[in-house]
Amino acid sequence: MTTTESVASAIDFTTLTCIAGVINYKGARIQLLDTPGIIQGAASGKGRGRQVIAVARTADLILMMLEPGKGEIQKRLLTKELEAMGVRLNRPRPNISFVEKKTGGISFNSMVPLTKINEKMVRTVLHEYRIHNAQVLFREDVTVDDFIDAIEGNRSYLRCLYVYNKVDRTTVQHLNKIARQPDTIVVSCEMGLNIEYLIEKIWEYLALARVYTKKRGSRPDFSDPMIMRSGSTVEDICRAIHKDMVDKFKYALSWGTSAKHMPQRVGLNHLVQDEDVVEIHT
Repeated sequence: MTTTESVASAIDFTTLTCIAGVINYKGARIQLLDTPGIIQGAASGKGRGRQVIAVARTADLILMMLEPGKGEIQKRLLTKELEAMGVRLNRPRPNISFVEKKTGGISFNSMVPLTKINEKMVRTVLHEYRIHNAQVLFREDVTVDDFIDAIEGNRSYLRCLYVYNKVDRTTVQHLNKIARQPDTIVVSCEMGLNIEYLIEKIWEYLALARVYTKKRGSRPDFSDPMIMRSGSTVEDICRAIHKDMVDKFKYALSWGTSAKHMPQRVGLNHLVQDEDVVEIHT
């Protein structure tokens, strides 16, 4: 996947330090970090687990490498250790508004029927945290654990791909069963099977967009795109180029799937899409 070599063998925990590599895909440079394996008790500091999980918390996407024979056990163990360190995998952030105040007591409101939590539970949890003045608004049906995560406010909600390696050593029936699981990819690094599809899924899960900029009267440089988050606007592009460009901005011309016609004159709030061309006028 990258030009960087990482030691691999049939023995577990071969990687002893974090090794960085770069995937060049669709004009983007995606950094891939090969971290040491996580053992049971990593969240409490065993095997330098806290340092490894701290690296995972800063990532945009986690690739959890598993083996077909013991993948479910490995998945449960790794998920448990990540959960203990505040990492939530493939789960959206709970839609809860929690605002701590100085006075006024506890204000409890809900926009949907709650089946997993009630006002008494909320007040009990807040009492345990010694919070006596707060405004709580539930916009979806959540659990007590989700409410605690909202209070803590330091949870990381990350996408995760479960990558089963060494699939050339299992049966077709077992391979078919694994491949049908959600957020799962089956590969063989040794034989190079399904690696290209894995890279495609990495790009999809990262939700990135390539945006090309051009000067007035010139052609865009398609060899050097700006890599933006999906859902970025023209304002985000301006800030990525220079912090003062937003203040001097007049309008922009947009070509691509986000434009209703070619070119379309747009403002700062215009949402760009993958492979759009943008010409900014200041």
